[in-house]
Amino acid sequence: MSKLVSAKAMLDKALNGQYAVGQFNINNLEWTKAVLLTAQEMNSPVILGVSEGAGKYMGGYKTVVGMVNGMLEELNITVPVALHLDHGSYDGAKACIAAGFSSVMFDGSHYPIDENVTKTRELVSICNDKGLSIEAEVGSIGGEEDGVVGKGECADPEECKLIADLGVTMLAAGIGNIHGKYPDDWAGLSFETLEAVKSKVGEMPLVLHGGTGISEEMIKKAISLGVAKINVNTECQWAFQQATRKYIEDGKDLKEKGFDPRKLLAPGFEAIKTAVKEKMQLFGSADKA
Repeated sequence: MSKLVSAKAMLDKALNGQYAVGQFNINNLEWTKAVLLTAQEMNSPVILGVSEGAGKYMGGYKTVVGMVNGMLEELNITVPVALHLDHGSYDGAKACIAAGFSSVMFDGSHYPIDENVTKTRELVSICNDKGLSIEAEVGSIGGEEDGVVGKGECADPEECKLIADLGVTMLAAGIGNIHGKYPDDWAGLSFETLEAVKSKVGEMPLVLHGGTGISEEMIKKAISLGVAKINVNTECQWAFQQATRKYIEDGKDLKEKGFDPRKLLAPGFEAIKTAVKEKMQLFGSADKA
């Protein structure tokens, strides 16, 4: 039986407690194990994010669900864990629901608002029937995430209210945030937009995508204005890449039999644990499970 949970309870608790739960995207076994063990060590709730591309890479959504459920049991993970589709399409969200995800995001931000509302409403009904959490988006997030490109638009607060009123669990509203590396001329987060969105949606947990590269000051201010979930992906990718590359360049595993993948990936595994731990401390989710 799956130990995965909806993200609703952990996000409601975070909103009331003025901290944020981290969503850390997973891309393979090492990534998943590192995030889960760190969440357990920090006694922090956690959301495992899976993009559609990562899901395909790991063998399909059912494979991901099986791997995560197996780790929850074998590693004796007792903190709340949600398995969440990140920036999902309409069909992708349905596929993840069928596969056993406990949470999905439908990113309808690139559709006209009427179509975003229609598709989101249907998925909200499905998720409510199954006890799953659902995230929606208004105003595209800048940069590229799994082939979805956004310019970092600021969301229309009135459109945010239309989507929030459908009964979504959480709302991602574009406030100038960007996936990946932030450019030198980035104007920063639009807290004016965030405040306006908050005034329209009330006590709904808000989501901040593009958590890599946002300053501690901005993170804390965003949390004070209703952000209860912060997504991190690029920072873990950088940490994993740099640690693994250094291991190879140092030639520590050059043997006649070739590379031992367990040794090759170990530095990246440890680097992800460090990155996740630092973010959990920054977001204030440690010891909140």
